[in-house]
Amino acid sequence: MDPNSVKSTLSNLAFGNVMAAAARDYQKELLAEQKPQASSSVNQEVDLDELMDDPELEKLHADRIAALKKEAEKREALKKQGHGEYREITEGDFLGEVTGSEKVICHFYHHEFYRCKIIDKHLKSLAPRHLDMKFIKLDAENAPFFVTKLGVKTLPCVILFRKGIAVDRLVGFQDLGGKDDFTTKALENLLIKKGIISEKKVDDDDDEDDGYHENRCQTVRASVNSDSDSD
Repeated sequence: MDPNSVKSTLSNLAFGNVMAAAARDYQKELLAEQKPQASSSVNQEVDLDELMDDPELEKLHADRIAALKKEAEKREALKKQGHGEYREITEGDFLGEVTGSEKVICHFYHHEFYRCKIIDKHLKSLAPRHLDMKFIKLDAENAPFFVTKLGVKTLPCVILFRKGIAVDRLVGFQDLGGKDDFTTKALENLLIKKGIISEKKVDDDDDEDDGYHENRCQTVRASVNSDSDSD
């Protein structure tokens, strides 16, 4: 037999053994990596199960439910005071309405004035969005005493009350660009700037359905009542 041929054969066998050993080592490494991953997955499942029974988590849940119930009760109390809607009142109701809530917006209007109707539209849209504020309107012709007492000379006139005291007012559209086509958002931003209403976290569109916030409130109340019934 040719010595060179024997040497080549042995060399090929050695190379083959090396490659086979390398393949086995690679397979072992893959198996070793897969085992910790499987173990970690099991541990995560166990941790989640333990978390569900965590007394601190249960306390957080109970506190959240209590906060929701308190908020729903507050909203109901405000609605009983006439909040959440834009209402017309009489001169005889005026003092009770203005002093009965911490913050009140009262629109002195004339039923034939077009600009008063524009203000009506925007305040009607804002009322459900700002439940902590009372929105009312008063026919200036039928309220001569308070028109004189408050110095109302130009309509529309929107007077802002805090704890029964007139703190600011909007006369005509002079603070709204002097034009009729201002948006509800523009009026809302002006009232926020004057500090009479609070800025909302949700950015509502001007054409938003007026019932949106009311529906969301009903959903929250339904959720609270459901949790209460299940206790």
